[in-house]
Amino acid sequence: MRFILLVFINAFAVGLSIACVNFYFQHSWQHFFVTFAISFTLSFLAFYYLFQRYIYNKIKLIYKLIHNLKLGKDLKEALGEKLSDDPINDVEQQVRDWAKEKKKEIDTLKEQERFRREFLANISHEFKTPLFAIQGYIDALQDGMMLEDPELATQFLMKASQNLDRLTFLIKDLDEISKLESGQIPINYERFDLTTLVKEVLESMEDKAVAHDISLVFKEKYQHPMMVKADREKIRQVLVNLIDNSFKYGKAKGQTNVRIYELFETVLVEVTDDGIGIEEKNLPRVFERFYRTDKSRSRKIGGSGLGLSIVKHIIEAHQQTINVRSTEGLGTTFAFTLEKVKTAM
Repeated sequence: MRFILLVFINAFAVGLSIACVNFYFQHSWQHFFVTFAISFTLSFLAFYYLFQRYIYNKIKLIYKLIHNLKLGKDLKEALGEKLSDDPINDVEQQVRDWAKEKKKEIDTLKEQERFRREFLANISHEFKTPLFAIQGYIDALQDGMMLEDPELATQFLMKASQNLDRLTFLIKDLDEISKLESGQIPINYERFDLTTLVKEVLESMEDKAVAHDISLVFKEKYQHPMMVKADREKIRQVLVNLIDNSFKYGKAKGQTNVRIYELFETVLVEVTDDGIGIEEKNLPRVFERFYRTDKSRSRKIGGSGLGLSIVKHIIEAHQQTINVRSTEGLGTTFAFTLEKVKTAM
């Protein structure tokens, strides 16, 4: 429709111009209308042919290319596909939409590149720190500086061993997160009592809680079974990592609370501490690999920096969700869902 209107306007303008020139010389209205009719008809046919041949068809071809490239199709496979009756109007919108989509892709690629640089810098630092420490202790022992002080030599060996353990944990966690991302670690679903699992985990971490002067709290009301369908050992790992994280960022004489809420088709598990909390700007990044909200403190406490990332991958592998909410200075809560087992009526 717009194409015909465009041709009509151009033909009308040419016909009127020629008719006006003829009227100027002939001073006859009859000649004016005859000239206008003939010039308008000829101009309309000429413009229609030119526009159709050299412009409109080219625009249709461009539109068809954009349409099929956007859909990811080969052009030959979609030649019979019915396209819009108004490609001049639609091609503009298609180009705008396509440009927006490409801009989003470019922004995503830039974000991934930033993450890759940070990841390489972090992993390089995580490896260099224990390696340099081990190298320093071994060099001191090789130089014979500790021969006269066996006790100091033993301390150096213990510190070297601790750094080796840190490297071992780091490599193990990297290997696990790589397998989780690639789907190489299967999720072995089974039905089990979540309440019993939580009690087992809290009991196993009691000594570590005492060492950090933190109380573990699981209310008395959680005595009845809470049956869920999940990979028991992986959920154990999730609970251990979240509770261990609460130790790193909790406060002395503080508490770590574990709560269970029964929802419609899922069970919500919350692990809450009353520690230093997390700034709001840092919340979207807490599940990134090696990301630490308090780098100086968490490096002293230890850990690979991959615990929360592993937790996220495990929960998402169960097709469930995990989130975090926090208030700086008051504490942090990590909450995740699990599939609830429906009990027979």
